[in-house]
Amino acid sequence: MIQDSIHLKAPGNWINDPNGFIYYNGEYHLFYQHFPYAPRWGTMHWGHAVSPDLVHWEHLGVALLPTKDYDRNGVFSGSALEIGGRLHLYYTAVQYEQPLREDIHLPDGDRFQASQAMVISPDGRHFDNWKDKRQIIPVLTDPDFGDKKDTRDPKVWREADGCRMVLGSSREGKGRVLFFRSDNGLSWTYANQFSAPELGRVLECPDLFPLEEGWLFLGSPMGVTADGLSYADQAMYARAHFDPDSCRLSLDGPMAFVDHGLDFYAPQSTLDREGRRVLIGWMRMPRPVEDAPDGRGPWNGMMSLPRLVTLREGHVCFPVHPDVAAAFDQPAEGLAPLAQHRPVRLRTTLREGEGLNLGGYRLRLREGRLEGDRSAVFAGLQNCRLTARTPRLTGDACRLDIFLDPNLIEVFVNDGAYVLSHIVYGLGTRLEGPVEAVSTI
Repeated sequence: MIQDSIHLKAPGNWINDPNGFIYYNGEYHLFYQHFPYAPRWGTMHWGHAVSPDLVHWEHLGVALLPTKDYDRNGVFSGSALEIGGRLHLYYTAVQYEQPLREDIHLPDGDRFQASQAMVISPDGRHFDNWKDKRQIIPVLTDPDFGDKKDTRDPKVWREADGCRMVLGSSREGKGRVLFFRSDNGLSWTYANQFSAPELGRVLECPDLFPLEEGWLFLGSPMGVTADGLSYADQAMYARAHFDPDSCRLSLDGPMAFVDHGLDFYAPQSTLDREGRRVLIGWMRMPRPVEDAPDGRGPWNGMMSLPRLVTLREGHVCFPVHPDVAAAFDQPAEGLAPLAQHRPVRLRTTLREGEGLNLGGYRLRLREGRLEGDRSAVFAGLQNCRLTARTPRLTGDACRLDIFLDPNLIEVFVNDGAYVLSHIVYGLGTRLEGPVEAVSTI
């Protein structure tokens, strides 16, 4: 099987959203949206990878695939929960009204309907797609309860009296979330819903969990950066109040970007082996990688580094997971390891006006904000954002922890106070600017 270090990449062809992220039976499981036939979006399956440490990943192949009438056009995003020692996978089942005549993997006129389904695995490694599936929430036909097309991405968790589920949805062009509850994880009843302008026109991939004295709400509202460029839909978060009994949700304030590079999308969280909240997201790639050195063939899509979710002086932070940082224990000279397709970690401090050139990717601290510029390492791609910047930082300097892969740069600012990540193509090996430490795995 194909193995990845640090970043989980498509094993060939296409991946997008992380699904079913969980620490189960002594290892991390990460499922993902997968189209196994081409490096583009199409009929969704769930690919499956496992890791002992969030650093070294082994692809196990396809776990879930369309087999039922209700999921015949795709096993869409969802989550995982351990109940009674068995792994329960919850997903959105898609059925097209009519596929395109010339491409059966796409819906004609974007017309389809969605329901929610599940599979139970005895061990997290074996999945019977014919015998063990069940539809748990049928297509919602009453718009007061949810949209029959745009209701998806169940995130399930446990409470003292049973289980809760949050779903992304929409109503009359405005995003909302729906809540369901269950005593046993099998039978589900509607509980409540929440809508706000911050949820865009459709809310995808919701996540909700306690964070110290409150809750944190994560989601990917569609259309929030509709400026004519690619990726109008963004991963965002807000501090929240949530009552598990009534499933009543309210946000404490406006939503903020999880990652300021705006390539990061559809994150999902779980608890790591130490009980810490860890988050991983999909890094969107506008074109496939054709010349992979490991021979996996054209591939499109990869996952971010796993990040902790912490609260520091009231500010939500996303520092890199310490197990990932600890894996970079080999000193390296410059960026030479990139030429060997090895990931590199750089640590430094930038002061106002200073900058770095990392193989053509440029960082600069200007007017109190860290700016990233990938213009020289983005292969002339059009209609994409080439620059990004963080909100204004405190002080006249910032500490940077930078992780470079041949197709991805992730910059953790002031120990995750902000993160800025960019997909790149054609990254060079030249390093210019102040660097305090360089290491590789």
